[in-house]
Amino acid sequence: MESVVLYPSPGMGHLISMVELGKLILKHHPSFSITIFIVTPPYNTGSTAPYLARVSSTIPSITFHHLTTISLPLDSFSSPNHETLAFELLRLNNPNVHQALVSISNNSSVRALIVDCFCGAALSVAAQLNIPCYYFFTSGACCLASFLYLPFIHQQTTKSFKDLKTHLRIPGLPPVPASDMAKPILDREDKAYEFFLNMSIHLPRSAGIIVNTFEALEPRAVKTILDGLCVLDGPTSPIFCLGPLIAADDRSGGGGGGGGGIPECLTWLESQPKRSVLFLCFGSLGLFSEEQLKEIAVGLERSGQRFLWVVRSPPSKDPSRRFLAPPDPDLNSLLPDGFLDRTKERGLVVKSWAPQVAVLNHASVGGFVTHCGWNSVLEAVCAGVPMVAWPLYAEQRFNRVVMVEELKLALPMEESEEGFITATEVEKRVRELMESEEGNTLHLRIMAMKEATETAMSDGGSSRTALTKLVESWRSG
Repeated sequence: MESVVLYPSPGMGHLISMVELGKLILKHHPSFSITIFIVTPPYNTGSTAPYLARVSSTIPSITFHHLTTISLPLDSFSSPNHETLAFELLRLNNPNVHQALVSISNNSSVRALIVDCFCGAALSVAAQLNIPCYYFFTSGACCLASFLYLPFIHQQTTKSFKDLKTHLRIPGLPPVPASDMAKPILDREDKAYEFFLNMSIHLPRSAGIIVNTFEALEPRAVKTILDGLCVLDGPTSPIFCLGPLIAADDRSGGGGGGGGGIPECLTWLESQPKRSVLFLCFGSLGLFSEEQLKEIAVGLERSGQRFLWVVRSPPSKDPSRRFLAPPDPDLNSLLPDGFLDRTKERGLVVKSWAPQVAVLNHASVGGFVTHCGWNSVLEAVCAGVPMVAWPLYAEQRFNRVVMVEELKLALPMEESEEGFITATEVEKRVRELMESEEGNTLHLRIMAMKEATETAMSDGGSSRTALTKLVESWRSG
């Protein structure tokens, strides 16, 4: 029996795209068995249990192997970044990974270990066991290019990105403001920066890098990486663009909410005109202050547009609860007085969660205000829905530059120096997306890209061809 082991970092977004990778392999190469390691972290990453249960019941050839839960040293929580916790947790997991791989190897031939970018510590385990190790890069090719180039930038300056008042020239990308680089690498004194720099050095030393994108979406970045222009001190690993890998449908509550039956928001969308509704949703960790929520509400009300808005409770002011899930929001106290009543004919506010893929694919939805998480970007592209880019964390500010300047599939939400976005800006961008000529141009561009995704994933398409090459590399290894 030949098996492939997938090792995602904790977190709904990373888990979903890794499971989709497993499903893709099985669909076209059913002779493999797939094992996915599950790490249970001591902090909030969104509820994954309903999603795991659903996958287990529908795809028995995917096995979830829960690694032994480990606790983090208290000083790990001193970093302001979730990412530091993830790297530290996954580094400490190496003995469990070794034990699990040895156990699986007793019954089958492990052809490849595919690790999330946060799980790079496992490269050494794979090397000890003589198992080829591949990275799975859950963001796009532009973001991959920036990380492959990071070691070179690191050598050129002693300053942190947050202090560099300049645009970075990264091969294959539009100019990127230094302050728009991924949030955890803005401060080179932060432990997260050290972890990501180490990841960037190890990426090109793996057996290959699988990227959740497709060539037609990011042709310039893909070509630049393949031409070896991002890694200046050695060869680049083979690149396999297998995307878009997104969940097919999520209406039963994969994202940590929902239950049986059709969610209320989908029923509500049935009664709205075609392409008339703006959908606002900001990812599993996207939280706003009460002040910012009120500004969004005022902007939406003034815009006159139909909307479906997912609202979460503001982040806790208690530092000990910083990485825990917030409770359901009290909409009446968070939103302006009378807002829900005044907008009830054209708007729906949903607490905490909505089935994003199902909503984006609904004919009534005509625009999407997104936090620019890469899964969400791909879901919008596959649904043919143009976007307003409102980045919040991780590599999302970088993604905004890519979405607006390179892909030209989104309008930017412009914030103040403090990161606050006014009701005036919300109203302006919402109207622009839903009513203006520029919004219509974005719609036409993204519809063309939707067709390109279907081509990439079909027989003979670029992503399908890349999958065949990847599997051949395992069999010849």
